[in-house]
Amino acid sequence: MVPPTLTDVAKRAGVALSTASRAFNDPDRLGPETLRKVVEAARELGYAAPSGRAQGGAGRDLQQDTLAVIVPDVANPVFGSFVKSAQREGWHRRLAVVLADTDFDPDHERELIGHLRQRAAGLIVCSPRLEADEVIGLSGDTPVVLVNRETGQADCVLADASEGLRQTIEYLAALGHRKLAYVQGSTHSWSNAHRVALARDLTAQAGLELDLLGRQSETVAGGTAAAASVVASGATAVLAHNDLVALGILAGARTLGVRVPEDLSVVGFDDIPFAEVSHPALTSVAVPMARAAASAVERISHALSDPDRARPDTLRLAAQLHVRGSTGPVRAAAPTLVTHS
Repeated sequence: MVPPTLTDVAKRAGVALSTASRAFNDPDRLGPETLRKVVEAARELGYAAPSGRAQGGAGRDLQQDTLAVIVPDVANPVFGSFVKSAQREGWHRRLAVVLADTDFDPDHERELIGHLRQRAAGLIVCSPRLEADEVIGLSGDTPVVLVNRETGQADCVLADASEGLRQTIEYLAALGHRKLAYVQGSTHSWSNAHRVALARDLTAQAGLELDLLGRQSETVAGGTAAAASVVASGATAVLAHNDLVALGILAGARTLGVRVPEDLSVVGFDDIPFAEVSHPALTSVAVPMARAAASAVERISHALSDPDRARPDTLRLAAQLHVRGSTGPVRAAAPTLVTHS
């Protein structure tokens, strides 16, 4: 028989997983009624907290006014915007925000969460490479908000691409495009899986063909490397996982003698500042990451002030298509690679 877990206790008591964890790690932070519910649920299920757990937070170098924000790549402007917004919202709430960058490495992310949960009052993990359950387990009794990773066990803030992608597919179809390519991001990215599934459904509904191309690094170099595959696919328009990849496709297409948008329309995601000043200016689906950061800090603040709150919630923020010069009407023939004899 499988022994009961802390998740089972939380469900039986009707509280969040982090609240159940506090009952065994830091009971002074819980109200008497909440503590009683968790203890009774544990007794009914036969749950025994593992020995060696710290009691009352002993051994933690806890900073009650500090939040840790973990992002996969601070060099990407979209995550830089996220961090600045989190710091701004933290300042208004008298909370210091410290930054950690995982460099897209799940192992590094794992180590950072385990390290920072001992030193911050709360964690915000943006676009994690790890699965949600593992992030929550590693966070222990430290409140955590996930951004662009969905679960019912913690507060989540999601940049929902549904509306922006619908606008994009309808716009490209209206321009006469019938075959689209999609350059994917990381296999560990929730955003990538979410967008790919949406793109498949929306193109099928519109009667369009979608060619899913191989995964690339989520960088300009990754987009440049993907450009030849995009052209070889015969697609007249391409959607890129993010703006950095899209900017790389612009550069790669230019090297191949393919004109944008005359021969190939290019659409990115995130709407970073560089999108407006590229040549041509990049059509992009604007993802509200600054709002996502402020909302995540707000939720952490509420969790710290009300640890008895039982039900995590999920906030979905809609994306919006911004049309610029990298998209245009389809030509009669798809672009082809230019060869030099």
